[in-house]
Order: sequence, then C-alpha cells, then structure tokens
Amino acid sequence: MAKRARIIYNPTSGREALRNDLVDILDVYEQAGYETSAFATTPEPDSAKDEADRAAKEGFDLIVAAGGDGTLSEVVDGLAGLKKRPLLAIIPAGTTNDYARALRVPRDNPVAAAKLILDPANRFKIDIGQAGDKYFMNIAAGGTLTELTYDVPSQMKSMFGYLAYFAKGAEILPRVKPVAMEITYDGQTFKGRASTIFLALTNSVGGFEQIVPDASLDDGNFSLLIIKDSSLLGLMQLMAKALNGTHIDDPRVIYVKAKDVTVKPLDPNERLMINLDGEYGGDAPMEFHNLHQHMTVVANMEAIPDDAITSDITPDMQKAEDDFVRGLGEMEKDTQE
Repeated sequence: MAKRARIIYNPTSGREALRNDLVDILDVYEQAGYETSAFATTPEPDSAKDEADRAAKEGFDLIVAAGGDGTLSEVVDGLAGLKKRPLLAIIPAGTTNDYARALRVPRDNPVAAAKLILDPANRFKIDIGQAGDKYFMNIAAGGTLTELTYDVPSQMKSMFGYLAYFAKGAEILPRVKPVAMEITYDGQTFKGRASTIFLALTNSVGGFEQIVPDASLDDGNFSLLIIKDSSLLGLMQLMAKALNGTHIDDPRVIYVKAKDVTVKPLDPNERLMINLDGEYGGDAPMEFHNLHQHMTVVANMEAIPDDAITSDITPDMQKAEDDFVRGLGEMEKDTQE
C-alpha cells in the first residue's frame, strides 16, 4: 500500500507566496514515495488542527505543516494527543518561524524545505509540551511581557517581521507589572511576584535566540525562566543582557531545567494568561508536562549543532538590536537622573 502525505497549508502565509510553489512542493513529496494531497486552511477556528487530526486518524503517513508558527502549532495540537502519530514535516512561510529556525529548515525557500524529506537521515524525535489538554512545541509563557505577542498586529508582523517586536517591546515596558504566583517545578517551589515566566523547548523565542540559550529539543526538560524583577530599570537591564544570553546568571532571574511545572496565581482574582506558541492558551492555574521525544519530525540534521543553534541574524535585524540596546541605555540614564 502506497504511503500518503497531506499538506496542510495556510494560503495567506508569507504574503501568499506559498501558493506559487505548491506544485513543486507536491512533486517533491511524490518523488519521496508519498501520494500527496493538499488542504488549504480556512479562517475557521482550529482549521489546521482539525484537518491534522482527521488525516492522522485516516492513516496518512506524513503530515506537512506549511505556513507560519500558528499553522504549525495547530497541526501539532491536532497530532500530539493521538496514540498513532504520523511523521511531521515543516515548510515555513510565516514571520519568525521559530521552530523551523531551531530545526534548521530553510526559511526562505519552501521547495528546499520540502526536499529535506528526500534524505532518510533527516528524522528527529522531539519533545512536545502539554499544557492542560493542549500541546505546544516551542514555548509556553505567562506574565505581562508575553502580551508582546498579542499586541503586535499581524499586519505589522507581516510587514516588518522580527523588527516589529523591538518596536512593540519598547512601548510596553513602562506598563509591565508583576503577578503574585506560585510555580512548582520538579519538587521545588517559587512563591512570589514575577513579571514573566517562560517554559521553552527550543532556544528560538520570537526570533531571539539567547533568551533560553541552551534549550534542547529532545532532552525531556523544559528550560524554565522566571523573571522576578518588574521595575522599569531592572527590565531594561535584563532585556539588554538577554540579547547575548548573560541574563540567566542574574540574581533577578531563576533559570532551571524541569520536566513538570505547575503555575498558579496566588490571588484567585488576578488573571494570569498563558501563551502557547504565540497564541492564547487559557488561564492559570495550569500544569505543564514535557512529553519526551513524543513526535518525529523532518529536520536538517546536518545543520543542527550538538550544543546550540547558531545565529543567522541579518544586518537589518542586527541594526534593530543595536538601536534597541542604545534606546534602553538612554531610558536607563533618564531614569537614574
């Protein structure tokens, strides 16, 4: 019986450029021995998730998530809870493409991304995060700083990509406030006020590769980051440090590895929204579990470093970071005065 592949693609991703390559992409998977068909997602909620679930239950051998991080996250959410999970491939066509960055999947050439399937060695078992009854493959987060993802308009992200986060980040800093919370992780407990928490499965968070610099894709642990400081000056200092990864040794930060994490607000009337792979995933209290090597993905195995992911920041991105750091320094100077 021939193998079957289902491409689940977002027709609006990447300024709709994906459609132009669809015939060539279909041909690649046919070359790899898959009878391949395609499904265009719709604006309906959970369109990609529902199609991934349906195709997997019908016995498709390969599911291809073609689009941005949102499409990929939905596909993972549709597959991760199943007992029999097909092989997953990624064709990035979004703004930041965090997970494709971590797997070193080509992010500017959809056909090249598809061709990774042609090498049988490009298979990798990855950890998946579970948050309540939902799943995520990159990051779960909570606290005021995570509002950055919600607040950057999709049109702004489409036009400016990575640079949009710098502009919005500078805008929301002055209104960051801490939340009193209890965080239990592998038998330890943090109880106090924190401005932000991250549970990361990769080191790419919104295109930034140093927030959780040593995150592993398959070690069975989250990289848990708790930012305790919420003062404007403190956050400016920590954000500047985060650009080169030195924030993880700062006493205002807790940075540990953990398999199981529980987060809850100490005040039941205080809302703590949880962000899963860039989208709203519900409110705390919430339990998080690392599902060790839970899914198999197609990855660029030759390009994934053993210890960390190398940076591929463009000159425009570097200039934005330099301008942002310079702005932080000016704000810090004004605060001290």
